[in-house]
Amino acid sequence: MSIPPQHTERAPRQLSTPRAAALAGVIFAALFGTTLILIRTEMPEGIEDSTQWLDGRHNAITTATVLMPFAGISFLWFIGVVRDGFGRYEDRFFVSVFLGSGLLFVAMMFVATAVAAGLAASNADGTDTAAHAEVVHFGKMVVLSATKTYALRMAAVFMISLATIWLKTRLMPRWLAALSYILALALLIAGETSMWLTLAFPAWVFVVSGLILGRSGLIEQLRNHGD
Repeated sequence: MSIPPQHTERAPRQLSTPRAAALAGVIFAALFGTTLILIRTEMPEGIEDSTQWLDGRHNAITTATVLMPFAGISFLWFIGVVRDGFGRYEDRFFVSVFLGSGLLFVAMMFVATAVAAGLAASNADGTDTAAHAEVVHFGKMVVLSATKTYALRMAAVFMISLATIWLKTRLMPRWLAALSYILALALLIAGETSMWLTLAFPAWVFVVSGLILGRSGLIEQLRNHGD
């Protein structure tokens, strides 16, 4: 008489962050940098030609609105990778500011690109020209204010909180923490004066992601696989 095999429950496995997830920061830097350039160069800040620019640059604005959701998703992965690196050194106060500012940054950028997408979609014939010009001008100011005044200042707070965590825990080089403070202050004070200064944030994310990738050994692994 054979004894039926007993079914044993498998012990649950502990989740771990994949090393390739650090590539999310690189992807974000590329997508967000492209989105910033498209929005800020193709959307003039003056009152004149409120509708003409939308007619001639419809494709560029549409491209920016398509790229931004993927940039936001990549940034959420980047936040997860950075937080995973804190380990047991995680402090609830600074992590709350870190997470809150990061999520607000993504939310404000989503709002800005959603308004830009609405402007591009509403650019149709058969509407009241004067009323349409007022709506386009209002939407344009909302996009520029949301990106320059609010989203990038949240990005600066994100950088300051992360730099403080790194400085106290020594999880990252001191030069990176100092660079983060300098760039964050520049965004807080002069972020509205120059479009090119706003590109400091995606460039900073790229540098941080590069350091994380180097420490995880993924770059060396890809290099050995290629050889």
